[in-house]
Order: sequence, then C-alpha cells, then structure tokens
Amino acid sequence: MTHSPLVLLDIQANGCATITLNRPEVRNALNDRLISELTQIIHECAQNPNIRALILTGQGKVFCAGADLTYMKEIANFTYDQNIEDAQRLGALFETLDSCSKPTIAVVQGGAYGGGVGLVAACDIVIATQEAKFSLTEVRLGIIPAVISPYIIRAIGQRKARQYALTAQQLSAAEALQSGLVHYAVPQEQISTLTQEVVDNLLKGSLVAQSATKKLFRAVESQPLTADLSTLTARAIADARASNDGQEGLKAFLEKRQPNWIKHHDSN
Repeated sequence: MTHSPLVLLDIQANGCATITLNRPEVRNALNDRLISELTQIIHECAQNPNIRALILTGQGKVFCAGADLTYMKEIANFTYDQNIEDAQRLGALFETLDSCSKPTIAVVQGGAYGGGVGLVAACDIVIATQEAKFSLTEVRLGIIPAVISPYIIRAIGQRKARQYALTAQQLSAAEALQSGLVHYAVPQEQISTLTQEVVDNLLKGSLVAQSATKKLFRAVESQPLTADLSTLTARAIADARASNDGQEGLKAFLEKRQPNWIKHHDSN
C-alpha cells in the first residue's frame, strides 16, 4: 500500500525550500511517521548545497495541533523504555530543526498547540497571521512540555514559559508577538508578501556567514562572560573575516556593488 507523503517539499529556483506539514484532516497533528519524515527532510535540506533557506508551514487551516490523538493512544500502552525511545525521536526532530545550518522561517496560520509551539520556537524567524493562536496544552492532558521546553524557554524566557505551560492559556498572535515567540503578526492577505520580503533579505546575506552566525549563537548561549567566551567570539570573527565571503563582502562594500557570495558552505 502506497502512503501519501505527510510532509511536502518544494524547492524554488531562488534556493528557498518550502516544507509543508500535510495532514490537514487532523490539523497537521504529529504522529511517528510525520515526525520521521519531517526530521529526514529538514536534514536533507540542510545538506543540500542548492538550498539557501527553509520555510516551514502547514496545509489547511491550522499550522500544527500537537500530538495526534491516535498516536497518543498508542503511546499510552508503551513501556517506559519505549516511551524514552519515542521521546528521543521527537527530540531529534526539534534538534534537527534548531541546529539546521540554513535560516528557517515558520509561517503559522490558524494555530500551533503543544509540539506545534515547539516547532515554532525552534525556527529562526516566525511569521503568523493575526488570527493565529498558540497554547502549551500538555498539563491539561496530564503530561508536560518536556522535549520542547529548551526551545520554549529560550524563545520567551522561563517566567513566561512557566505561566503559559502551567495554565495552558491560549495566546493570541498579538500576545505571542509581545512574548517573543512570534516576530511578525499580520493579516492573512499579507502573509505571502511579508514572507517573500523576509526571504529576499535572507538571500542578500552570505549563507556561509549566516550558518556561522547560527553556530556561534548556539555556542555562546547562556555562557558566562569569561575569557574563554571572549576567545571563542574573537576566533569566530577572525575566521569570518578571513573567509572567502568575508573578503568578498568587504570588497563589494568598498567597490559599491552587490557581493558574489559562494554557494556552498560547511554544514557540519
């Protein structure tokens, strides 16, 4: 029996890849197969030298409703070890998205709940419709937002994360914008235009520099201001200045022209 893909991939000529969750009949809820397919596609996009940026979105009226109910019923019968393995597979999805060497954009329509909020928090840039809703619903199911917690806390801070996770309150797009979970909240009819503007701005930058920036920010996050951290950041800027794109960027600036970035980068 042939299964239709739960995740769609569209690579545009400009190097932007749109990844679409394709379970609209269940509001793009996460199950084991979708988790596996999404993890694999993000990994492949990160390794593809022709891809410059990733857009993550959902088919239908809702971005992602969190865990699938049928999937949750199956999990209820898992042994403890099976639960650990399942959680690790889910954790690998968020880590793969968060550590992707390419810039990532979440475009959120309708709403994001539970694990869907985790996908949002793991992306670099988030664009939502003004009608979008967000909620960490886990406590109302007797569980906790464990696997997504590092990404949620990093995105909005521990105090707000505690408030939203403990109450499971629903956030409007405006509240999500104010909290830092979302970067833009615009009317539905402006989503495509704004997304294209963001992509255009990303494509003007050096992919090598963008990848290095993401890697550096992950390395320095929450580290104390020590001599070791100072050395790490000094080496990072020295490497960037000495790189081909660093040299090209400076020359282009001085010569008042657009830079000719190299297309490939080290994704490790």
